[in-house]
Amino acid sequence: DGADLAAGLRRHDDDVCFACGPKNPLGPPLAQFSWSDGSDEAWFAPRPAYRGFVGLLHGGIAATALDEILAWAGILNLGLMSVTATLDLRYRSPLTPDHPLCLRGRIDEVSGRRLRVSGELISQDQPAVTARGLYVATENDRDLLAGHISER
Repeated sequence: DGADLAAGLRRHDDDVCFACGPKNPLGPPLAQFSWSDGSDEAWFAPRPAYRGFVGLLHGGIAATALDEILAWAGILNLGLMSVTATLDLRYRSPLTPDHPLCLRGRIDEVSGRRLRVSGELISQDQPAVTARGLYVATENDRDLLAGHISER
């Protein structure tokens, strides 16, 4: 399932990935991964240190969390690790770091190694930030877990 695959991939990186590693004391570790039909979902609980101006969630943290869930769309739905080529964000409403936030990502199109993805950060059942991006596949996640990382 999504939680097992996510845990295995995070362990591969010693659980210290900035955006999803549970052992990273600074990042917004994503949790409760799930996926189906080309979409994925995870949650994160903002820390007080993620506050920006006047107690709102810093936009860079929202961007980091969305970048991560869009990458996980390729991991969980296609079995592909990828890197961000472009990321376009729309901030629709201010966020406070006072409650858990839901992240959703989906695969919109695949063309060779290019993945077009989109998603949103949901606060109180409303999209607060939306994202679209182009990601480039770098590895098959099963090969990565098996230790067969190709040389570049």
